[in-house]
Amino acid sequence: MENFVFAYPTKNYFGKEAAKQALNAELPKYGKNVLLAYGGGSIKRNGIYDEVMALLQEQGKEVTEFQGIMSNPTYAKVQEGAKLCRDHKIDFILAVGGGSVSDCCKAVSAQAKLTSDLYDYEYQEKKIPQDGIPMGVIVTAAGTGSEQNAGAVITYEEKNWKGALWGTPASFAVLDPYYTKTVPQKQVLSGAFDTLSHCMETYLGTPRQPNLSDRMNEAVMRSVIENTRKVAKDPEDMNARSELFWAAAMAENGILKIGKVTDFQAHMIEHQLGAFTNCNHGCGLAAIQPALYRHLAPAARKQYARLARNVFDVNGEEADDETTLEIALKGIEKLAAFIREIGLPTTLTELLGEVDDAMLRQVADTAVITKGCAKQLTPDEIYAILQEAK
Repeated sequence: MENFVFAYPTKNYFGKEAAKQALNAELPKYGKNVLLAYGGGSIKRNGIYDEVMALLQEQGKEVTEFQGIMSNPTYAKVQEGAKLCRDHKIDFILAVGGGSVSDCCKAVSAQAKLTSDLYDYEYQEKKIPQDGIPMGVIVTAAGTGSEQNAGAVITYEEKNWKGALWGTPASFAVLDPYYTKTVPQKQVLSGAFDTLSHCMETYLGTPRQPNLSDRMNEAVMRSVIENTRKVAKDPEDMNARSELFWAAAMAENGILKIGKVTDFQAHMIEHQLGAFTNCNHGCGLAAIQPALYRHLAPAARKQYARLARNVFDVNGEEADDETTLEIALKGIEKLAAFIREIGLPTTLTELLGEVDDAMLRQVADTAVITKGCAKQLTPDEIYAILQEAK
């Protein structure tokens, strides 16, 4: 296990009607000017907006609304939110929605306190913001675990770039499983697959021998698969929704990453695919991951075979390298079968319709190559993987 320092800043309020408990306990700690951030307006249709506004008004808060945050939040939207914060002297940001809203607000929080451009500050000056406007998150869609950390995935349209910016982690998060009933079933299932992907990409990093973090991760992955199947069959299964909500938090609160250098090569490829196509994130991962793992498994066959046996219930003894790889590949086929079972796309053609090879070449040429990956891929190999995923 690698050396580590672990601290966990986010306080989680979990369960039915957790928003009232959280806001009554947390809002008095902050000033009166609140930025209420949300997406396309679904929270107004499903009643969450009225509930949250009533709680803010009870606390005597002055509310500035920041709406229209898109599913792949843009850098321009971050700048819009930061300007609102400066113009209205915002003391606290309350993000209500899924990972996109949370991601956007974490970046807004940091940008609002910086005098320089956030992207240049992080990628040119190589600095991480140490100050930001305090924020909290009310999560309505499980999957990303964005509310548990400081990372924000942002699309910089002018640069054809989608990647991580670092902002302010939420001081608290509201995880009410009943709120997940307000989002479409496809989003629930793609979010669940995003959770599974986070877990796999942590598990398949280094070190590659068995360790405590990975053994905990195996339990989380099995739970995600089991409860995704339950929700796919019965969207009213609140126990399964609760399990998926907490699994999403566990995948990204840092616990499963302790002592690990993570993989996340699939995410890096999908981010660039999203930068060029604006595709659904979980669906993009589903289309890419099996093809990617077939390329990576030979370089870490024992690790992939352990995933196959302990998570996907593949039987077999590792008598030699050949049989170990055979077990690993069977696990990848079970992953692909699970993706088909829950109705997510298994190819890029299913995801996008017509696929432009020139665009795939650009995705391959601009994707970040990760250090924790079993094999250091080249742009040419990423392009070959994307061709196989078509």
